[in-house]
Amino acid sequence: MFGIRHATFDAMTFVLHYRKGRLIRQGRGLSFFYYAPDSSIVAIPMASHDLPFIFSATSQDFQKLTVQGQITYQISEPSALADVLDFTVDKKGHHKQQDLEKLHQRIINEAQSATTNLIQQTPILQAIRSNVEIETEIREGLAKSQQLTMLGVEILGVHVLAVAPAPEMAKALETETRERMQQEADEAIYQRRNFAVEQERKIKESELNTEIAVEVKQQEITQQQMTSKVMKAENERQLHEMRLKTEISMQEQRLEADILQEEQRRTLLETKNTNDRSEADTKAYALQAFLNPYKDLDWQTLAAIQGISDPEANIALAFRQMANQADKIGQLNITPDLLQSLLKSK
Repeated sequence: MFGIRHATFDAMTFVLHYRKGRLIRQGRGLSFFYYAPDSSIVAIPMASHDLPFIFSATSQDFQKLTVQGQITYQISEPSALADVLDFTVDKKGHHKQQDLEKLHQRIINEAQSATTNLIQQTPILQAIRSNVEIETEIREGLAKSQQLTMLGVEILGVHVLAVAPAPEMAKALETETRERMQQEADEAIYQRRNFAVEQERKIKESELNTEIAVEVKQQEITQQQMTSKVMKAENERQLHEMRLKTEISMQEQRLEADILQEEQRRTLLETKNTNDRSEADTKAYALQAFLNPYKDLDWQTLAAIQGISDPEANIALAFRQMANQADKIGQLNITPDLLQSLLKSK
């Protein structure tokens, strides 16, 4: 009535009441009467806002990426925002302009600007996995943004939900990933088979080592047996040598005894020979002394001396003398009777 109206706002709305261009009142959750023809009311929502965003960027290898996420913000300085954007409401309490969308777009533009440099320096495969890095870059970029500071906007949180390539590239990456996963699966199968082969090789190697150990042990046993035989043979040889040495020693002792006995016998014989020689020399000397008186006599005299007492010898000597003088005897007759008488006279 007569242009006078009543305005009521909740506690989450910051209200600025201007009349004829001058600020009359401001604050949150105001309720007041105003004269509509010369009044202007600005209502700025103070609640936090979840702003979803999606924008495109180009990776280092010139591939398009779509960054999707959400920014949570709150208007911390509504007066500063009211100086930049139009949040004037009509008589029904609706904003005359859609400047809230402008604010959202400016925040998204700042977020995109903050991440463009990072994504342009990152290959696509790495960028797809860089959600945390992009979140950090957006948060820091928005915190340093002078435009948001002028707008009185405070960033409460940034969440990057997805970094997706273009559909064609996604399909190619899926194919590449599928092929890589298939290769990894084949590699895993190969490794399992290789592991099984390796285990089987180890088992066979262990069996072979066991056989080798058994063979080595058998060889050691055989070697020990051969060594025992050799030692036994060596002991027998040494025993035989000892026996031979003993026998040789005994033979040498017997030989030495025989030699000693022979030496003693030889000594006895030499002594006996010496004695016999001495005895013979004694006898020879005695004989020589006995014959010495007769050495100058002729045999006839000796024969006569020897045959004095033997008639037969004398007869024989006579006959011998006659035989020696046979050339001087003309004729001599000796009858058997004479010989018989001579022998009988003996």
